[in-house]
Amino acid sequence: MKKLILLLLFIPLVSFGQEINKKKLKFNPEINLIKAEASCGICMLNMEGKECELAVKIKDSKYYVVGTGIDDYGDAHSEKGFCNAIRKVDIQGKVIENKFHITYFKLR
Repeated sequence: MKKLILLLLFIPLVSFGQEINKKKLKFNPEINLIKAEASCGICMLNMEGKECELAVKIKDSKYYVVGTGIDDYGDAHSEKGFCNAIRKVDIQGKVIENKFHITYFKLR
């Protein structure tokens, strides 16, 4: 019985002790800001894909984003969400293998 009680007390301690590893996007003043549009690649930008994913349109080129997700800036399916609206953004990053690897993302 003591072992059971100790086990039940130990489980919450272990779960609260875990650190969430979320990548922080930081502005780099040494890199130019790119003015772009962001939205769901499938719903709004007519890109190929299997599920709703964040994409950016830079001039006439469209790229899926790596480094942040479609729901990181609110519910994608809300009225102003990325699946229902194209939003203007300031971004930093680079294109690698036809995906935009983002280092900074800010809604305008």
